[in-house]
Amino acid sequence: MFDFESFHRTMVGQTVLCVGDLMLDEFVYGEVSRISPEAPAPVIAARRSETNIGGAGNVARNIASLGAKCIFVGLIGEDAAAAELKAALAREPLIESILVTDSARPTTRKVRFVSEHFRTHMLRADWEMTHPAAAEVEQQLIDTILPLIPRSDIVLLSDYAKGVLTARVIRNVIDTARKLGKAVIVDPKSANFAIYRGATLLTPNRKEFAEATRSRADSNESIAAVAPDVMQLADCEAILVTQSERGMTLVLRSGETVHVPAFPVKVRDVSGAGDTVAAALAVAHGAGASWEDAIRLASAAAAVAVGKKGTASVTPAELRRQILPHAFLAAEEKIVAHDDELEARLNDWRKQDLRIGFTNGCFDILHPGHVKVLTAARAACDRLIVGLNGDASVKRLKGEGRPVQSERARAEVLAALEAVDLVAIFDEDTPLKLIEQIKPSVLVKGGDYTREQVVGHDIVEAYGGEVFLVEVLAGFSTTSLVDRARGGKA
Repeated sequence: MFDFESFHRTMVGQTVLCVGDLMLDEFVYGEVSRISPEAPAPVIAARRSETNIGGAGNVARNIASLGAKCIFVGLIGEDAAAAELKAALAREPLIESILVTDSARPTTRKVRFVSEHFRTHMLRADWEMTHPAAAEVEQQLIDTILPLIPRSDIVLLSDYAKGVLTARVIRNVIDTARKLGKAVIVDPKSANFAIYRGATLLTPNRKEFAEATRSRADSNESIAAVAPDVMQLADCEAILVTQSERGMTLVLRSGETVHVPAFPVKVRDVSGAGDTVAAALAVAHGAGASWEDAIRLASAAAAVAVGKKGTASVTPAELRRQILPHAFLAAEEKIVAHDDELEARLNDWRKQDLRIGFTNGCFDILHPGHVKVLTAARAACDRLIVGLNGDASVKRLKGEGRPVQSERARAEVLAALEAVDLVAIFDEDTPLKLIEQIKPSVLVKGGDYTREQVVGHDIVEAYGGEVFLVEVLAGFSTTSLVDRARGGKA
């Protein structure tokens, strides 16, 4: 089985230099109910709008959401869209953005009008200037980018043909990266792949590949047949052709071809899916994955992205759920590693008006007494969260030699129980902080506690929740089990 956790720890240590065309993506959502009398076109009654970092900026956002650091270089104008993008990028802790300003051009802005009921894009309006950056701006971009290459593990060029990646910028970046032994991934827009000569991997979509090669590119075989000429022209190590619902076809310079089918998912919005693919490829390959493993991860990331509205990014938890086998996920997806992941689950359950229960403990060696408490706790609520003392917390509470099992092992055993819906590990001596965040409707402990001894009882009862004590099962104690196993007295 693919060890996602170990691999993700490696991904987190990566730094990706991303250079490309930054844009502001705006989505206007509304209801289409009639046809305009002035023209034969649908009328959309706008209800709400959202803005996102788009283009190469969305690539950077996906790199950061996967846990890697991104150094991002882009081009903006002097306008409201630029100010909004600056502020949005500043809120991303894993993105170091260096934006070059060109007062002679507007910041690229794309506004999409979307029918919420039919989930259909009705119209897109673009504000942009697509000619290459002026010579002085081009030189400023080069002078900004080149000193950043030694700080990166891999370089990613996201070309949207909006003026940033001129032939001279591309040449300087690729040549410098190659001298420093850095891989370069290019998401190309130009039909002349020769301008990307020396890149490690090109990632055109099927339409771009067909136009560049003047071929039909309508099957994996036809793509594989033409790809060697492209790789010779571009002097690249591999080429990956993305084909939407048909999946992805990778052709290596060695002649090997790998086709990865698309995941069967319900598509909500394909905006920015290519950005997600490029980001996942860069982070994965930078972390040491083979091209085949990298594209399988990228395919999974794309499946998550197209299931979301708008220009979306993908988190490690979402990627994990997409790639791991369902039998493993039954327990794996119940363990939350971060506060924001816990908050996302809580928000989802609250929207469904579900009754949330909470209990906690060390659960060092799971025994029938634990099972009774957990089963009774689940019967008192719709969703049960178990707060699990981390290893350092158990050691402080129980002394040297404890815990017997690591926090991860204990969490996996708990998560495998049908009664448990979520496991949240905490490092403090008490779960008070977790209780304050979760605000459970019911707080459950074993009957060997009194109501007043239950940590958080006052908080829960203050907003109308209840404390529920479960009668303990006599004759079972983790401490006695550990003593017995070690040859001590029970």
